[in-house]
Amino acid sequence: MDRSVAGIILAGGQSRRMGGGDKPLLSLGKARVIDHVAARLRSQVGTLALNANGDPARFAGTDLPVLEDSVQGYAGPLAGILTGLEWAATNTACRSLASAAGDTPFFPGDLVDRLAAAAGERPGAIAVASSDGRWHPTFALWPLGLADALRHFLVDEDNRRVSAFMERHGFVEVEFPMIEAEGRRIDPFFNINTPDDLAKAESLLQSLQP
Repeated sequence: MDRSVAGIILAGGQSRRMGGGDKPLLSLGKARVIDHVAARLRSQVGTLALNANGDPARFAGTDLPVLEDSVQGYAGPLAGILTGLEWAATNTACRSLASAAGDTPFFPGDLVDRLAAAAGERPGAIAVASSDGRWHPTFALWPLGLADALRHFLVDEDNRRVSAFMERHGFVEVEFPMIEAEGRRIDPFFNINTPDDLAKAESLLQSLQP
C-alpha cells in the first residue's frame, strides 16, 4: 500500500453494450464487479473513492465516497480523473492519484507500486499501464498538480481524449505481463463490455481461485 497515493474507480460509463445499467454492479462470483475492483485497488492506495454519476445510493455497499463529475456533460473518463484529482487535493495529503476502470476486475495487484516506481524516474510525468503492446489510459498514476491543466483541456478546449492529454503532458508506459490461466494468456486489463465478457470473467474468476 502506498499512502501517498489516492485511488479513484471510474464507474461513469453508460454500458450500452450490456443493455444499459451499471456494469460494475453486475454479479461476478459471490460479489459484484465493483466489489472485486474496489478490493483490489483499496489494498494498493492510501485512500479510495468512486466516480459515478446519478443516484449514489446504488453504490452504498462499497462503503466508498461517491463523487459525481465536477464538470457537466458526461465528459468521459477524463472527467472522472479530474474529479478524483480535485477531491484528492482537497481532502487528502496524497501527492498522486491512481485511476482504475470499474469494469476491469483482474488488473494487477502491483499496479500502483510499479506505476509509482516508473513515475519516480520521470518526475511530473503520468505513468500509464500497458499489456501485450497496448496501453490502458484509464489505468494510470496522475500527479495532483495536473488538475488545473486537465480542467482547461476538458472545459476550455472541449477535448475528451485521454491519450491526447497524456501525450501533451508527458507519460511513461509500464508493461504488465499477461495472466496465464485456463491454458491461455489473458490480458489482466480485460474489461467486461458484453454478456459474453461477463461469462468469460466468471470462468476466469473460478480458475484463479485457490
